[in-house]
Amino acid sequence: MNLEFLITSLIVIASPGTGALVTVAAGLSRGARASVVAALGCTLGILPHMLAAITGLAALLHASPAAFEAIRYAGVAYLLYMAWQALRQQGALQIESGGPERSGRQVIAQAMLVNLLNPKLSIFFFAFLPQFVEHGQARPALRMLQLSFAFMAMTFAVFAAYGIFAAVVRDRVLARPGVLAWMRRGFAAAFVTMAVKLALVQR
Repeated sequence: MNLEFLITSLIVIASPGTGALVTVAAGLSRGARASVVAALGCTLGILPHMLAAITGLAALLHASPAAFEAIRYAGVAYLLYMAWQALRQQGALQIESGGPERSGRQVIAQAMLVNLLNPKLSIFFFAFLPQFVEHGQARPALRMLQLSFAFMAMTFAVFAAYGIFAAVVRDRVLARPGVLAWMRRGFAAAFVTMAVKLALVQR
């Protein structure tokens, strides 16, 4: 496996993003098991980006301004929705010990949707991943699959680590209502920032 690819992937994965935030929120609110489930959901949310890059859908989106704008603003709208949910004490990103228990399927579905609309992943798979496929590669699609699955494995490991760490410190966080309030604001601000960045992306 190309060392440059592994380092680039680790930087992309470890940098703060929607998936990391959702996984951390799951660890704080429901513990280690929920954070691992959320990490799995975020990892599965990578699949559409991978398939689009391999099948050439990226070129189609680049050639179609209407399709590009529709996907971009769907992402912006969802990120703003996530910001609103983060601010709500009983929202989907609540980081409190009480409230109704969500099923594993619900956690996975939300995490998948978050990463499905993650602009960072779109940029990585459409712009950077092809650069690690050597010119004249006998089976370029197979090589992209190998790189993609390596990226997914790293994503799961890093996000699970984030979530488990959050679960370890959750009792200390939950014991401080002021910290909870600031964390909700921090989550919301992060989502709004990512929505603004996505809105300013140009083709």
